[in-house]
This record gives sequence, C-alpha cells and structure tokens, in this order.
Amino acid sequence: MDKFRMIFQFLQSNQESFMNGICGIMALASAQIYSAFDFSCPCLPGYNLAYSGGILLVPPLVLFLLGLVMNNNVSMLAEEWKRPIGQRRKDPAVLRYMFCSMAQRALIAPVVWVAVTLLDGKCFLCAFCTAVPVATLGNSSQVPSLAQQETARLLARIPCQEIYDGEWLIAREVAVRYLRCISQALGWTFVLLTTLLAFIVRAVRPCFTQAAFLKSKYWSHYIDIERKLFDETCTEHAKAFAKVCIQQFFEAMNHDLTLGHSHPKPTKASAEGAEEERGKLHGITDQGTMNQLLKSWHNCKPPLRLDQEEPLLENGWAGGVPGPGPAPILRKEVATYFSKV
Repeated sequence: MDKFRMIFQFLQSNQESFMNGICGIMALASAQIYSAFDFSCPCLPGYNLAYSGGILLVPPLVLFLLGLVMNNNVSMLAEEWKRPIGQRRKDPAVLRYMFCSMAQRALIAPVVWVAVTLLDGKCFLCAFCTAVPVATLGNSSQVPSLAQQETARLLARIPCQEIYDGEWLIAREVAVRYLRCISQALGWTFVLLTTLLAFIVRAVRPCFTQAAFLKSKYWSHYIDIERKLFDETCTEHAKAFAKVCIQQFFEAMNHDLTLGHSHPKPTKASAEGAEEERGKLHGITDQGTMNQLLKSWHNCKPPLRLDQEEPLLENGWAGGVPGPGPAPILRKEVATYFSKV
C-alpha cells in the first residue's frame, strides 16, 4: 500500500507524467475494446459503407472527447480564455500551447483505434467489398450478363461467409485477401505518417521557435501553478473560517448555558489557537467580503509585476477605475530569508 501511495503522490505532483499515464491507459483500452468488439457487417449494398464509416470514425471521436474530459487543464483553458482581461492581458500563444498540449495527448487513443482498425482489415473489407475489380480478379465472362444491382448485391455479401453465394463470380478468399492487403497498407502508412508528424511537432518545432516555445511553456505552467495555489489558499481560508465560526458558536452556547453560573475562563493555549486561526483569515471575516474577493480575483487578476508596489482598491488592483470610498491604503510586505549554509 505504501508503494501505491508513493506512486499516486508522485503522479499528483507531476501532472505531465500523470496525463501521459492516462493517455497510455486509454490507448491500451482502445485496442482492447476493439479486440472485444463484435464486428457484424450488414452485408447489404448501401449499408456496408455507412456501418464501416461509423465504426472507423465514431469511437475515435468518443475517445478524443474522453481524453479532453479527463484532462484537468480543460477547465483551466476555458477559464483563461473567457476571463475578463482586467490588469492582465491574454496571450494567444499561451492558449494555443495549452490546447495543443491537451489535443496531442487526447489524440493518442483515437490514433491507436484507427491504426488497429485498418491493420485488422474487417472494417475496410466491409466498406469497399462492392468495389472489388471482378473483371480482373473474378470470372469476367459473367460480368456483362449481370445487372449492376445484382452484382452489388453479390459483392456486398463477401464479408459474410455463411451467406455468400457468388463463388461462381469471384472467389471470396481472393476478394478478402485483396481488400485486407490494401487495408493493411493504408494502416501502416497511417502509422508512419502519424509518427513522422509527432516527431516534427515534438522534436523539430521547438528548434525553430525556441524562444516563443519556452515563453508559452513557462506561462502555461505559471497559470496552472497559480490556480492550484489559489485553490489551496481558499481551502485553508475556508477551514480556518469554519473552525472560528464553530468555536464562536460553541462559546456562545456555553455562555448561554452557564449564564449566571461561574465557569472557567478560556486557557491561554486555546486563546492562542483561536488567534492563530484568525490570522489565517487574512482579515476576511465575513461572507460578503469573501464574495467580493473572489469576484475581484475573477474580474481583475493582479498584474504580473512583482517589483512595483501597487495599492489594492475596492474593486481590484491599481490601474482600474477606482470605486467610491476613501483613498486606498498602501500595503507593503517585506520577506526575510535566512541561509543555513
């Protein structure tokens, strides 16, 4: 159990490794789902192509959407895209980098599904069995005497061995081998092109746009870390707020129950604990102020300039339109670092 806990903590701390693991699991799952899938070609003209197209395209689309849904950065991308500009402008390059990173991982499982489907050949055989060149591979002398609809009806039954009755026109084994050969050739071509494209995107592209790539990568990580730290700070504040609120409730109840009777005074340790919890509230001690803080964080995030001392106004950071009220109070924070070397 300790090993699994360590692995889970590592994956939580390293989001990129976690998402790569999820994508690998989804890729294996897609191959396993296809192997367990019961492919049943309708063997009817006009229906074979629609059925095969659905099998080839719909599951990859579902897997792609699942890959996006399971990525934690989807909500972060949507939030960054739709948020008001405020005091921090939006960088389209960062948004593109975030979307491309998610799309690359989400495309792994659909690519595996398409590759396995083409290499297996059943879907391609069902889709294009009516396009087999009978004049070249079959009995060409019988072709002129058959109507086009009758020929299509016979060829559409090639994937269904138990009901195929056109051996006199073209041997089923010949048609199956011919179509599966083409399907496997397309499958390996698809794998080769996908691998080359992935190599170009992952290895070659940063070499030509290294500065822009590093900038987009840095600020993408910053947005992710900032969001996590804000959530952690809000969680810590909520815990302290709830603890102080509950303590006040119990103290009030204790006061009401013991009204008129002598009761022990609160100890110094409990008073210090309550003061420590109040310190974690950062002066936000009521619901309205907290709601205003959250609204200001959404509408006007602080600018990315740490070297400037800017006053906090009622509606956000300096630089915006100040609301009515007294003049803002300058706040200054000093941090001291000690080295143990």
